[in-house]
Amino acid sequence: MIDGALPYLRCPNCEQPVRRVERALRCPAGHSFDMAKQGYADLSAGRLPHVGDTAEMVADRADFLAAGHYDFIGDALTPYAAGGFVVDAGVGTGSYLARVLDAAPEAVGLGLDVSKPALRRAARAHPRAAAVLADLWRPLPIVSGSARIVLNVFAPRNGAEFRRVLRPDGVLLVVTPGADHLGELIATSGMIRVDPDKQARVREALDEYFALETARPHERALHLTAAEARTLIGMTPSARHVPAAGLPTADLRVTASVLVSAYRPR
Repeated sequence: MIDGALPYLRCPNCEQPVRRVERALRCPAGHSFDMAKQGYADLSAGRLPHVGDTAEMVADRADFLAAGHYDFIGDALTPYAAGGFVVDAGVGTGSYLARVLDAAPEAVGLGLDVSKPALRRAARAHPRAAAVLADLWRPLPIVSGSARIVLNVFAPRNGAEFRRVLRPDGVLLVVTPGADHLGELIATSGMIRVDPDKQARVREALDEYFALETARPHERALHLTAAEARTLIGMTPSARHVPAAGLPTADLRVTASVLVSAYRPR
């Protein structure tokens, strides 16, 4: 549903507004950007240095989230839902963006990602959500001061750009893994461990642009079958590192621990 997001999009080359012309987005300067048949638009403006999550990782994430294991994360985000423009930076399958839009009937959403398999799903995640191919480390193809909410769930954080696109009364919601996140699975499978200094590094990186308002931990005990645990591994970067011998073969209890931080623009 790209049309609802058009007032908030800008050309990544010249920063002028874009409009839809059949299956493309165009700006007054003549720059044109294709729309995929799956519904997302390509506003990457050049070759991307990486392609993001693979189709297999995205499929595993979709299955795991559909089972409800991470619903508690969506529950922690919905109290901030409000009308206006909601950006999900690193949208993945669009699950969390859809939860926030469900809680805010007047809101319009936009998901950004570099993974085309993820964007194919995000473009269908909600009737009021659009999906755009864009690199979070480059200037975002979004009008300055237009977003009421920026979501950032387990994704890279570009503090300068998040600050630029947020309204003065906007909020940045960052979800990062806690020190104990998936600890039992990490211990038995060889998954990549959470950096113990991650929370401090995130705050330090954002401090120039944002003031931390709240930081609330959320934790759940997940009772997973062996198949679900393998799916959980498969949806993470650890999918590339865990050997076959490390994959779970029995049911297990896994701790899911995250920190949901709300930042206000400085």
